[in-house]
Amino acid sequence: MRSVPLIAGLSTIADRYEALICDVWGVLHNGRDAYPGVAAALRTFRDRGGHVLLLSNAPRPSTELPAMLGRLGIPDTAYDGILTSGDATRECLTRHTFGRDCYHIGPDRDLALFDGTNVTRVDEDRAAFILVTGPFDDEVEGPEDYREQFTRLVERRLPLICANPDIVVERGPKHIYCAGALAALYEELGGAVTYFGKPHGPIYSVARQHLIEIAGKPIPDTHILAIGDGMATDMKGADTQGIDALFVTGGIAAAKCGPDPENPQADLVSSLCEEAGIRPVAALPRLVW
Repeated sequence: MRSVPLIAGLSTIADRYEALICDVWGVLHNGRDAYPGVAAALRTFRDRGGHVLLLSNAPRPSTELPAMLGRLGIPDTAYDGILTSGDATRECLTRHTFGRDCYHIGPDRDLALFDGTNVTRVDEDRAAFILVTGPFDDEVEGPEDYREQFTRLVERRLPLICANPDIVVERGPKHIYCAGALAALYEELGGAVTYFGKPHGPIYSVARQHLIEIAGKPIPDTHILAIGDGMATDMKGADTQGIDALFVTGGIAAAKCGPDPENPQADLVSSLCEEAGIRPVAALPRLVW
């Protein structure tokens, strides 16, 4: 088993990189509060000449995130730009790739995705395609609540767009289901799914272009570090793209890394990465400098 080094903070490896592609939920905050020290770590990296792009699987436009992050205690001085899976989804909607009549599954807070797209939200009986941004009520619902409906929709061969490939995320002490969990069930039942966001390649192509605009020059992949807590999204995406990854163990995978989220066990971290076929350059419990 290949050992994954446990480090105390980003400063241990920061000098190797010009840019960070940093996850948001589970790395910067838990849905209610920013993690201590995370904003300072990103600001310090920027103050030393580095560039920070936040890359989130949030199923909403990136323009909505600065205000939300600010409320959680993460100022805009901590990053240079934001890219979300919602941005990529909205581009698809605007192109009318799957049509103009959409059955939307998800909470009302995600409705900004439809602004300016000329896509109409309709009942499932009139839909040409489905857009999933999450369960209607993510506090109580999970994929099994949609099995009967999805069986019906798969029989109609309606394509499904998943605007957030995450399976679960933290909200305070709870884990809640995301759109990715629903999309996985739709595929299991035989439906066709198009994913926008990590770990899928297109979002990284857009991220590289954003970094060029931020830095004013191309940044080699070898000088980019991806930071995340999701093994199947952040870590897999970086690994597939040939980008170094820093694994934050205290997020969604905390329980698999030991009983104390602030003190991960090296053997458990290495075993988890080995099982996933992922090789991060290092791991740490929280993103601090």
